[in-house]
Order: sequence, then structure tokens, then C-alpha cells
Amino acid sequence: MISPWYQLGYVIPHLYTDLDAYQFYRVAPEGMMLVTTGLNLKEYSLAAVETELPTLWQRFDLLTKKRVDRISLSGVPVASALGRKKMREILAEAQQRTGLACDTDLEAHIAALQHFGATKIALATRWPDTVVTALTRYLAEAGIEVLAVRSRARTLDQNKESSAAADHELALELGREVLRAAPDAQALLMPGGLWYAIHAVPMLEAEFGKPVLLNILSTTWAALHAAGKRMLHRPDARWGKVLASLK
Repeated sequence: MISPWYQLGYVIPHLYTDLDAYQFYRVAPEGMMLVTTGLNLKEYSLAAVETELPTLWQRFDLLTKKRVDRISLSGVPVASALGRKKMREILAEAQQRTGLACDTDLEAHIAALQHFGATKIALATRWPDTVVTALTRYLAEAGIEVLAVRSRARTLDQNKESSAAADHELALELGREVLRAAPDAQALLMPGGLWYAIHAVPMLEAEFGKPVLLNILSTTWAALHAAGKRMLHRPDARWGKVLASLK
């Protein structure tokens, strides 16, 4: 393998890339490359998201020129704030404009949950109630019910400054709490591109026997699922049920 066989364009909400790429290159198969560009989201609010929309179109154009195979918008709070109808309208326009399949982390989560037949889930986040409420409403529009939530509310700046090691422990803590509180949940969703939780996934799945979804897992899964026979290498199944479900 001397060159990438698949390029995933990724618009992240921030001006820099760190844990997004760090986690991607652990879970993605050999030869899959992440091409990132960013927005400058200042806070978790609709007003902040709408301020970044003109830049978002510029980022779509940039990634198209980079000849990526697919474009995904990171940032579940971004999609949640816009609402599913508006977000899907933006994706449809982006696809028409770029000629590429366009996705978001949140729509990838929905597609992965539907793949597992999961309509009742547990939710763990590091976000304030306003974001959780918007996310729950977005999921409900897709026919997915949130049975229980556990959250450690933080601002965007606090999440940017958090420790990866501490966030791993937080993922285990909140994941265990919410799965115990919702035994009927068919999956656990732990969204957040800044949340370092990839090592918590196999641990929680071994403990509870249910798929655990992270942004990078669902978005990588959606890209590879769409690639179909173009998928030259499969991801390592040790990273959890989501990627292991690829056939």
C-alpha cells in the first residue's frame, strides 16, 4: 500500500485538528486518509452555528478541489442546533454542488443505529442541557428514542482543554451509569469529536454486550459502508461492534 485508496473529507468545527485525526488513524483501515479543514465555532448555540455557515460552503468547495471521495461535517452540536430538516437540506445542496456524497457525524450515527436495528438508546455526553435536548429531538425525528442520559456539562472551551486520559475515564463512568440506568437500551451513543473515548468502546461493549457509537466510528463506518467493493482493507474489529459489522 503505497498511496491512499480512499480520502474522507472532514469539516471539523475548530481551527485545529488533534484528537479527531489521532483517533481516526487508529480505527481506520490501512490506506484510508482523513483530509481535514475547519470552522471556528465559538460556542454551542444556533447563533454561533449560523455565523459559520458561509465558511462551511467554502470548506465544501475546498475539499472538492482536494478530490476527496466523500465529505462529512463533524460536530453533533452543529447538526443538532440546525435541526434535522435544515441539516439535511444543507447536505442535499452540498451534494448537488460538489457531486460528492455529503454526510454529518449525526446522520452517520443514525445510519449506524438503523443498521443495528436500534430504536432505543442510551446517551452519554459532555454537553449542557440545551445541546442534549436538541440532539434528543433530532434523534426522535429519525425514530430513535433516548431512554436515559448521563452528561457532564461543559462549555466548548472546557471540552477543548480536557485531558485525553481523564476523558477516557469519564467515558467509562458515564457509559456504565447510563447503561445500568437503561437496561432496555439497544446501543450507547457517546458523541463528541473532542471526546477521547476509543479505548472505552471495547471495554464497555465487553461489559454490556451492546454497540457503542463514537463520532469517528460512525463516520468511518458510513464511509466504508458506502465504499462497498472499493474497500481494499477492513478496519480492525477490536475497535468495536460498529466497525466489525462491515461486511
